[in-house]
Amino acid sequence: MNIQSGTATMTLAPANPWALVPALGNLDAYISAVNRLPLLTHEEEQTYARQLKDNNDVDAAGRLVMSHLRLVVSISRQYLGYGLPHGDLIQEGNVGLMKAVKRFDPDQGVRLVSYAMHWIKAEIHEYILKNWRMVKVATTKAQRKLFFNLRSMKQGFKADAAAADAATHRDTLSDSEISAVAAQLNVKREEVIEMETRMSGGDVLLDPAPSDDGEQAFGPIAYLADGSHEPTAMIESRQRDALATDGIATALASLDDRSRRIVEERWLKVNDDGTGGMTLHELAAVYGVSAERIRQIEVAAMKKMKKALAEYA
Repeated sequence: MNIQSGTATMTLAPANPWALVPALGNLDAYISAVNRLPLLTHEEEQTYARQLKDNNDVDAAGRLVMSHLRLVVSISRQYLGYGLPHGDLIQEGNVGLMKAVKRFDPDQGVRLVSYAMHWIKAEIHEYILKNWRMVKVATTKAQRKLFFNLRSMKQGFKADAAAADAATHRDTLSDSEISAVAAQLNVKREEVIEMETRMSGGDVLLDPAPSDDGEQAFGPIAYLADGSHEPTAMIESRQRDALATDGIATALASLDDRSRRIVEERWLKVNDDGTGGMTLHELAAVYGVSAERIRQIEVAAMKKMKKALAEYA
């Protein structure tokens, strides 16, 4: 806030620098807010940096961070081509910015903006390498350099081909282009070919996170697991097998001969296609009773078997 009195202008700074950023509900509002935050002059930056260095002043650190949040937003836009959420890129960049502020030395004679760019990019690079694909695509320093430069170099080759009015342009690098990339980035031709294949291939996330609309996303991990060998499933399977063999035998042994035969003929001797076994009327003719009486005996036997199975389990 500025207060003018005659020809003099005085700037009033808030007591809490974090109060400059309101509670925001979306990324666009955040970006708009940080772009409105005031920049520090060289003298103000030096003052706050010395307060942080000499007195470990948290408020001074906050002012340094807040005035450079727009820098993180600007740098993060350079990495949107990797398909990762912009908000996550900004968040990781902010971590790098805070690391830079913590290590910034005002006596080195450089502005914080120049010093912080390295830390912001390094943090974003780490995030991309860890989350971009199912397989880590870059492990050595040379491979990381190749990973972050190959995309832009391919675009340059396409632009050169268009300028030369080439009839067609390959989506993949030619032998001469592979050699040029390998020489410029000081890597092997084989590494260029492998990196290009992995970056242009159809890799998928092994365990994708839910989408922004809350719907569950399914990846290979959902169907790669062998549930049949999961310990709990194996125990349940053994229990079912035991009930289907020893348990049934024990339950049948608890019945009298007539009840046992009725259960066997009505349930155990029936085939999958419905053949086999005996009907209520056929059993009624065997025992000289009504079909309803056979049904009653069957119901009573099933209740007794259910109780025996419960005790067996």
